[in-house]
Amino acid sequence: MRAAFAVVAVLVAALLPAPARADNPIVQTIYTADPAPLVHNGRLYVYTGHDEDGSTYFTMRDWRVYSTTDMANWTDHGSPMSLATFSWASADAWAGHVTERNGRFYWYVPVKNRATGRMAIGVGVSSSPTGPFTDAIGRPLVENGEIDPNVMIDDNGQAYLYWGNPNLWYVRLNTDMISYSGSATQIPLTTAGFGARSGNTSRPTLYEEGPWVYKRNGLYYNVFAAECCSEFIGYSTAPGPTGPWTYRGTVMPRQGGSFTNHAGVIDYNGGSYFFYHNGALPGGGGFTRSVAVERFTYRSDGTIPTINMTTAGPPQISSLNPYVRQEGETTAWASGVETEPVSGGGMGIGYADNGDYLKVKGVAFGTGAGSFQARVASGASGGRIEVRLGGPTGTLAGTCATGGTGGWQNWTTVTCPITGASGTQDLYLRFAGGSGSLLNLDWWQFTPTGGGSTNLLVNGTAENGTDGWQVFGGGTLSASTSAVRSGTRSLAITGRTAAWNGPAQEVTSRLANGGTYRTNIWVRSQSGTPSAKATLALTTGSTTSYVQMTPAATMNTGGWTLLTGTATVSWTGTLSRAVLYVETAAGTDGFHVDDASLE
Repeated sequence: MRAAFAVVAVLVAALLPAPARADNPIVQTIYTADPAPLVHNGRLYVYTGHDEDGSTYFTMRDWRVYSTTDMANWTDHGSPMSLATFSWASADAWAGHVTERNGRFYWYVPVKNRATGRMAIGVGVSSSPTGPFTDAIGRPLVENGEIDPNVMIDDNGQAYLYWGNPNLWYVRLNTDMISYSGSATQIPLTTAGFGARSGNTSRPTLYEEGPWVYKRNGLYYNVFAAECCSEFIGYSTAPGPTGPWTYRGTVMPRQGGSFTNHAGVIDYNGGSYFFYHNGALPGGGGFTRSVAVERFTYRSDGTIPTINMTTAGPPQISSLNPYVRQEGETTAWASGVETEPVSGGGMGIGYADNGDYLKVKGVAFGTGAGSFQARVASGASGGRIEVRLGGPTGTLAGTCATGGTGGWQNWTTVTCPITGASGTQDLYLRFAGGSGSLLNLDWWQFTPTGGGSTNLLVNGTAENGTDGWQVFGGGTLSASTSAVRSGTRSLAITGRTAAWNGPAQEVTSRLANGGTYRTNIWVRSQSGTPSAKATLALTTGSTTSYVQMTPAATMNTGGWTLLTGTATVSWTGTLSRAVLYVETAAGTDGFHVDDASLE
């Protein structure tokens, strides 16, 4: 596998015109398949299967989790669930689906039941989207020899579990999500509902497998793998969760070098995204697949346009802050390396040989970086990390060297000076040295020119529009030139539906437990004189607590008001999300934000 991935960059360069860089498939360190996206607390997670290297069948023993906030850089969370999770399972960790309810995450997966030799659907459960997951019931939830579970929770709270190949089934799940009422119901596969297949009397419709059922704007969608082999992706719609279904056509044609495909569709941060798999990586094919993603826009009537596979992937929706700790396993592209567990928890980069590299897309250096540090380990003689800009052989901004540390999990931190890293650029960490594995990488971080404190907020000046910002709750956030404190832009929040709605930034990875932070945010009312304050929402497990970062101050339309304050931030347990946002004491008036900082 590592030898295959070493030539990825060469193959991509041959396929794409300069200076384009591929970001699809989204994972390059292993083969992944059957994507299932989930949005939780402002972060997009994708749950995948794992095709073993060199497979000549669907040889799959565990499942994987990846996540992103910018649709370009993906964090590898490892394998929180495997066949070993289910004592009654013997093989075939195939396509699953994760949903959240009541602060718990349920992972529905098909596995082979050791007792019967048939495929059955089990349920893993966790209090965290990244696991670990345990067997929720110690036995199959459903067993009829068929596969590909998918769960949809309707607006009235009723949850449905769909699955099936060659048929299409559903049950109504109870609110505990691990039992159901009634018996399994078979959905009629009619040509009107699922299209007509020619030349196969036993399977007259296009439906093959992999249902992905969801509701959007009052319409129910069933996106599915159609007409093996090779498969394309088709879809049907219905006025209700169980039908009647009407076939609407092709979403993704037969493409990509894999005779199967498997879709996952989701809306995230104002965009719609279509996940799928193909055989695009070296050594890839029908049994060694890779997950990819495209952004798309629904037509005005709610229909889905034709979506083609690309190597470019979706646009990056926010930049990455280099002045806070960033995990080594957060990358847009990884060439030659692997990920592996790190002592003390989490994942890291391993097996880094001479010439291997990591690409981190859209890094916002601002006025400039002065130094770079990285936590590394080496059971050999060590090597160097070349900090390059724009490409793996691009501008050399600095070099950090390390010797052997006495073990691949014996960690030390190295630091080196940086020059020329400013603005927003793609960062490449290139490994250099002798033969064999050089070093492991846990995390990295830059320090701005001059050292000292740095703004933990991305695009605090709003000069890059809404880059780095999101809406906490309801409302619309946009760049504004009508009221500006400095520079040429501010942010305007309109359409708020509650007083706590407002401009926000996720700062989860930027905070230290027990740290003291100063917040400065300039605000200006669009109408009226509401009172505003900055608040930090901290989520650990299923509990969210709130820290008031600034005292409340009155806004007005005639000038700018500074929200400023200092607060100590601490939490118990594992911090899964931290969001800094501006809210008002009452009302839903719109307002502007400019020159925001968290230090």
